[in-house]
Formats: sequence, C-alpha cells, structure tokens
Amino acid sequence: MNNYIQNKLICGDNLEELAKLPKGSVDLIYIDPPFFTHKQYEVIWGDEAETRSFEDRWEGGIEHYIGWLKPRAQLMWEVLKSTGSFYLHCDWHANAHLRIMMDDIFGEKNFRNEIIWWYSWGGRSKFQWSHKHDTVLFYTKSDIWTFNYLDVLDDHTLAAESAKTRVKYKGALVHHREGTQSEIPKDKVLPSDTWYIATINAMSKERVGYPTQKPEALLEKIVKASSNKDDVVADFFCGCGTAIAVAQRLGRKWIGIDISPTSIKVIKERFEIGMRATGFQVAPIIEGKDYIIIGAPKTINQLKKLKPFEFQNWVINEMGARHSHKKVGDMGLDGYLQPNLYHGEAGIQVKQSDDIGRNVIDNFVSALQRAKYKKGYVIAFSFGKGAREEVARLKNEGKIDIKLVKVEDLLYKKKPID
Repeated sequence: MNNYIQNKLICGDNLEELAKLPKGSVDLIYIDPPFFTHKQYEVIWGDEAETRSFEDRWEGGIEHYIGWLKPRAQLMWEVLKSTGSFYLHCDWHANAHLRIMMDDIFGEKNFRNEIIWWYSWGGRSKFQWSHKHDTVLFYTKSDIWTFNYLDVLDDHTLAAESAKTRVKYKGALVHHREGTQSEIPKDKVLPSDTWYIATINAMSKERVGYPTQKPEALLEKIVKASSNKDDVVADFFCGCGTAIAVAQRLGRKWIGIDISPTSIKVIKERFEIGMRATGFQVAPIIEGKDYIIIGAPKTINQLKKLKPFEFQNWVINEMGARHSHKKVGDMGLDGYLQPNLYHGEAGIQVKQSDDIGRNVIDNFVSALQRAKYKKGYVIAFSFGKGAREEVARLKNEGKIDIKLVKVEDLLYKKKPID
C-alpha cells in the first residue's frame, strides 16, 4: 500500500498539509468547514458537563472568509482525481458566495447539484421563515464521475406513482458495478437533491457532543453514491470524524485533517469505542494498526503556537481533568480535578505564557477561595521567583496548596499529577 493511501489522521493546517499530498490521489472529498456565523461555540460534552470551546469567527467580513477558504479549496481540487467528486457543506450565511468560489475553481459546467438537507431541529421565528436546512454543493472535476444511484435510492412515498417510475437505467458513469442494469424496485425511485435526515439528538448512540457533528446517515448517502470500496475518501476539516468513520465502516480508505488537537483526540476516542455507529456493531479502530496519527503536538514550540482555547483543551485533557462549565465568566478557573485515590478536588488555571509571576498566584488564590477549593494547579511554560516563593509561603502557613506544573512535564510525562 502506498504511504499516502494509508488511513491517516493528520493534525495541522490543511493549507500546509494538502500541499504534501500527491495530486490526483483522492476519489471523494467532503468538507464541512467552519460556517460563517460570527459566533463562538461553547458546548457541554456528554454526561461529564465538560465544556470545550470552538471558534467560528471571521473578522473582516465575507471577503476575508472566502479569501481564507479559496486557496484551500484550490489545493483540494489538485489532489482530487479527474473522476473525483467534491461535496461542500454550508448554510445560508455564505452559500451564495461559496457557489461563486466553487464555480471559479471547478468550472460552472462541473456543478452537479445543490443538495438541500432539511431537518426539524432548532428554534422557530414569528417574523420570518425559520431556518431549517443546510446546503451541500456537489461538484465533479470532469464530465466523468462515480454515481452509484442504486445504493442511494429514495423511498417511494406515493404508491400510485410506482408504475411511472419503474424504469431501467444503465448505471453510473464510472466505477459502478459493471454490467448492472437493475430495474428500480417498485417502492423506490431515483434519488433527489432534497434529503430529510434527522439531526443528532441528546439520546443518539452516535452523539459525541461535538458542536457541529453531522449524522452518519447524511455522510453515508454521499460516500455510498460517490465512491466505491477501496476508494480514497478525504475530509480536510474532519472535526469529530463522521465522514472518515463512515468511510471506514463502508470499506473505503481515508484521510482526515483538522487543525484542532481536540478534534484528533475526539476522533481517536470515537474509533476506540467502535465509532458509535447507530445500528452497527463496529470493531474498534486501532491506531498504528488501522490508521496513523500525524502532527499532534509533540514539542513546546508547537504548543505555544496553538490557539488559546486549543492550548487550554490540550492541558485539561492531558491532566485528566474536567473543563470549567463556562469559558466566559469562569471566575479564574479553567478546569477542575475531581477527588480520587491520589488527590482531593482541585481547581486548575492554564497560562499559555512564560515566567508567571506572583500576581497570577494572588488572583488564583482568590478564585480557589470563591470556589471553596483547598488545592489548585497552575500550568504554564515557566514560573518566576515570585510565584514560587508565594506558593511556598501559602503551603507553609497551611492556607492553601498550589502546585506549579510546567507544560514540558505534561508533554513528556516527567512527573505524575499528585
């Protein structure tokens, strides 16, 4: 197996990582890039009430957003095979601008569909039509592409119309099962560009809590229709990994890229428990055996370059701690440790900086006292003399126990968290 075809989960900026992939090496690309919504996601994960934050902010307006995405989409076009398909998931905030961008890259003649995914989730308005759908733009790289229509037939809702729709169809344009001229079943019709698929609710087996998680049923239609077994499927904004989880389950090879170390960790956990596939008993996907991870933070310099929220997420995860319930107004606590055999309950403060001084310790003490914690951890790249002396004084006086933890100790597992 060529190295670039091996299943890969890559942590990095897709603008840089795409340039490393061979041109014309991918059969199907699906992307769900950050929507142009001008908001920051704060979401409670699972039953742990752990809060992660994801940024979806674009200063500079829609031109800035398109300017950020377009060079990435151009590189995706380059890695796509001449017979490949491309699906771009978006919503009403930017879909008109994205259609123009995609026409410029792929050519208007290679636009195939504007797919409407509609759902009932979300609020309703008394002042305008409620937003109840996303848009998926479907392009091909040429006039030859894969479309396995028999694998994605729609249910026939009007039995009286069955006779009119029972037709013979010669098959997909390429790579379809050779020789297939199957009559469409009486209760089925050729697939349309309007899909009703329920969003993921709080009780769903596949739910991982990721703020923009899409249902597997949505990606299954795309992967089944536009790829075949052993084809390479790629998601270059892979988030919580739904597209690559579906590709794995359906016997495709895959590549996933995301800049967020938190995303990579979520996907790894999702694979380890069998991908949470609704209705399927799926064996765990093992790192090193079934796929490899590339680019997760391994050096101090890489950690210093992370966005603040991502750095904070990395620290809290490495400590085996829980995130604060709020990212804004958290009263100076970024996370907390629950009591176990080794330590009592403790608050955590994360600083993505060097030479932390006494003022940080003073403020942290106030935060711990408000939360009624007797113990706390400050995590930073280094600490100044004032911070170390104040921590020693507080401990000697029996007032409060604060541990200073250097990031390198977490990264290289030099010391256990006591």
